Amino acid sequence: MKFLHIADVHLDSPFLGLSFLPSELFGQIKNAIQLSFEKAVNFAIDHDVDLVLLAGDTFDSIHPTPQSKIFFANQIKRLVDRQIQVVMVLGNHDYSQIDDLLLNESPYFKIIGSNEQIEQVDFMTKSQYKYRVVGFSYQHNHITEDIIAKYPPKSTSIYTIGLAHAGMKQSSVDQNNYAPFTLNEVKDLNYDYFALGHIHLRQVLSQEPWIVYSGNLQGRHVNEKDAKGFYFGQVDEQSQNTQLQFIDVSPIVWQTVDLTLDEPFKSTTKLCTKIQNLLADNNLRPTLFTLNIIGAELLSDAQLDMLNDKSMYEELSNNLQYHSLLVKVYYRHRDFIALNATDRALFAKAAEEILTANHTCELASSLMKKSNIVTNNLQKEEYLSDIYELARVRLEQKLRGNNDEIN
Repeated sequence: MKFLHIADVHLDSPFLGLSFLPSELFGQIKNAIQLSFEKAVNFAIDHDVDLVLLAGDTFDSIHPTPQSKIFFANQIKRLVDRQIQVVMVLGNHDYSQIDDLLLNESPYFKIIGSNEQIEQVDFMTKSQYKYRVVGFSYQHNHITEDIIAKYPPKSTSIYTIGLAHAGMKQSSVDQNNYAPFTLNEVKDLNYDYFALGHIHLRQVLSQEPWIVYSGNLQGRHVNEKDAKGFYFGQVDEQSQNTQLQFIDVSPIVWQTVDLTLDEPFKSTTKLCTKIQNLLADNNLRPTLFTLNIIGAELLSDAQLDMLNDKSMYEELSNNLQYHSLLVKVYYRHRDFIALNATDRALFAKAAEEILTANHTCELASSLMKKSNIVTNNLQKEEYLSDIYELARVRLEQKLRGNNDEIN
């Protein structure tokens, strides 16, 4: 038997932080999610698989756009027309209301576990090999109950697959909102394969038995970097042993590169050339680059202003292949400043008191009254983190300058 384990497709999901790009290019990048799913379907057909598992959050919303529903229906039709079984559960993004998917009824497409009730269904491949899938679907966007703990343990010789959109139990209760489970309880079920969704980073939690997050098909922002795809499982029908292979289908990858500064760049042209060469050396496929400048306090004000201008990103990307782009620059400060221990402690204490969300919102209050965009951005932890890091860089620039004058 052959199967695909796919999770977290997130059809309709936006690519965050790229609205500054030309509309045509932005459209091509947004289409990468659909293209990755289509490539997965192509693989299933080309390899004549028996089963496709969709482990939740196939859509990014409980109200998918008509275009996404039509696309999904067409791709599922391609599978069921070839008698490839599709078994799907709903996650915390596409919970509850996905009841009109524009799909014709077919025994080869089934959403299991409605109303957050565990459901087990038996199937048979074209070679008459029996297997079982056990799973549940979300009815609400949060589930604090450990539903996997209620899964029935394997009690038959039938190859058994667990399917769930869930997160591992965390020490903080506030983080346990997605059917929190423990690894040991999943192991104790003794299923042959447990297909998980929700965590976008692919990871094998256990090989005996197989307990696996496939990750998402296409990274959507800088924190979802490197190759993305699905797992291809091949089951020996005699021994029931499973071989697993990761298949990369992401049309575009996110990648972070580091530029470490040990001394100031007196020539801005040389700085730009250094960045261009660094990006080119890492440009092996269509890539959205983020650049970490470590030791950014060594940059001049003019250089910082230049790198904060997003139109400069396109200029720095001119020599890249595969339509790759630099889309974000992060600034990281280093301890270059020769302050004594007392002054450094005072500096750290001042930063702790000043660089807070409340203080930042207070300083930006006049801007927040004029723009909802500013208000929304100041509610994002990543945005605030960028502001604080740039503030530290600017402060250490000034302190470094003062220190040079003193010495």
